[in-house]
Order: sequence, then C-alpha cells, then structure tokens
Amino acid sequence: MKATSPGTPVAGMLLAAFACVLVGASFTANSVLGDYPYAGGQAIRYGIACLLLLPLVARGAAAPLRALTRRQWGRLAAVAAVGMVGFNLAVIAAERTAEPAVPGVLVGCAPVVVAVLFPLLGRRRPARPVVYGALLVAVGAFTVQGWGRTDAAGLAWSVAALVGEVGFAVLAVPVLRPLGPRLLSATVAGVAAIESTIIGLVLDGAGFVRMPTGEEAFALGWQAAVVTVIGFICWYMGMQRIGAERATLFSGLIPVAAALTAPLVGTGAYGPAQAAGSLLVGAGVALGSGAFRARAAARRTAEREPVGTP
Repeated sequence: MKATSPGTPVAGMLLAAFACVLVGASFTANSVLGDYPYAGGQAIRYGIACLLLLPLVARGAAAPLRALTRRQWGRLAAVAAVGMVGFNLAVIAAERTAEPAVPGVLVGCAPVVVAVLFPLLGRRRPARPVVYGALLVAVGAFTVQGWGRTDAAGLAWSVAALVGEVGFAVLAVPVLRPLGPRLLSATVAGVAAIESTIIGLVLDGAGFVRMPTGEEAFALGWQAAVVTVIGFICWYMGMQRIGAERATLFSGLIPVAAALTAPLVGTGAYGPAQAAGSLLVGAGVALGSGAFRARAAARRTAEREPVGTP
C-alpha cells in the first residue's frame, strides 16, 4: 500500500513507535519466564497469538496464501525462525553469560545495519539522514543501557540477536505487500509456533511444555495478546507506510521503554544516563524519519500562505 495522504507517514511513525514501546515493556514480563521451558513458552505464545489473529484476517485470506511462491514461503519461515524464535533464543542464551545490557546494546545497532544494508540490497545509496539518525539511535541505546559483563559466548549470542532483529524487518518486506500486516502477522505467528514445537520436541521431548504459574501465565498472555497481536500488526502497518529503514529507527525505543518500566517491578532504575540516552534516541528517530524536515516544510508552507483579512 502506498502513502496516499499527508498524514499517512505520521501515522506510520506512530504505529512503529507504539509497537517498539510494547516490545520494550515486554522485557519486564520476560523476567518472570526464566525458568519456563524456552521452546514451549514460544510455542504457547505464538500459538495463542495466531488463534487471536485469525478473526482479524479477511475471509479471502486463503487466496493470497495459495498465491505465494516457494521462495516467499521460505521468507516467511525465515522471518519466524530468525526474527522471532531465533531472536528470543539468542537473547535468552546471551543473558546466561552476559548482563542484559550487552544484547540490548547490540540490538540497538539494528537501525544502523538496516539503514545501510537495506538500500544496498535494493541497489541504491543509503540515505544520509537515515544513517545519521540511526547512529544517534545506537548511541542513545548504549547510553540508556550502558555496557555490562560478558564473555565470548555472550557476545556471540548478542550478535545473533542483532541478526534476528534485522532479519525480522528486512526478510518480511517482500511478503508484506501481498499479505498485508494482519495476514502476515497471523502467518508468521503460526509458522513460529510450529517451529518452536518441533524444536521443543527434539530437545526436550514431551516435557517441552508444563503448566505455567500464575505469573508465567500472565507473562505469556501479555506476550501473545499485546506484544505479538497488537505489536506485530502495528509494526508491519508502520513499516508499510514509512519503509523498513525508517521503521527500524524506532527500535531504539525498545531499551528506552524497558528502562522506563523496569523501576515499576524493581529490576532497574531510571536516572540521568537513561534520560540523556532517551533524548539521543528521540533526536535520532526524528532526524532519520524526516520529522525535522516535515516540520520545516510545513513552516515554510505556512509562511508562504497569504494572511487573510478579517
């Protein structure tokens, strides 16, 4: 879908920002899932999300799915495996030997990678404002989280998390147009549930799922209904309007949202460093997304308009 109205890019920015804030807030929910089987938790989360998304999908959804080529189905499987199941696995594995700030900082570099990689894949030059904005976002994410203790394994898994974050945006672009945000979200959630189930059966057998505690059930429900259903739809709607390069800039809001919500459950503090980093992220997002240029253009237009007489 092409942007056909002046308000559409702004709506895309707001949708991408809202999606990333939801993901950042979900890190607080993740803190209570450390003892739950990884693959089983992912299977439950994405399975529930797929079921919740089905009523939101149009009745004629079967036709676009049947029209997909094998290559497009391969992309959907890659989005689920790399950007969803793989990303979450990498973050959990990294935090076994590294402080959470380490994968957080690496993931904060995703806007820089996408701002450079995505245009090159399309055989065009990266846009300087987007690259500069992405660099500001990455510096801001580092300032918010700092740098923690790690080893080689923790650093390697953190890099894998970065690859997953980039893959979630870039790999989905060719299938976003034929499927649309809702059908794409439902399809990748279903594929991720299947992939997680297979991984769980191979690694843990029939015990890959267990009855969650009350807190674990709430966290899984939050991830399924809010982060996956609402977050994915908003993310892909935003990316549809402003493109993958600018949408990924808003992933810098993930550590900001995590830092803002951490004090609520006593897992962190929000101090001067977090405030300074948040300002850098905001400046980078505004620069790279074109918000500054849009405001300046609106001001110039207003100045050229004749002043009416009463």
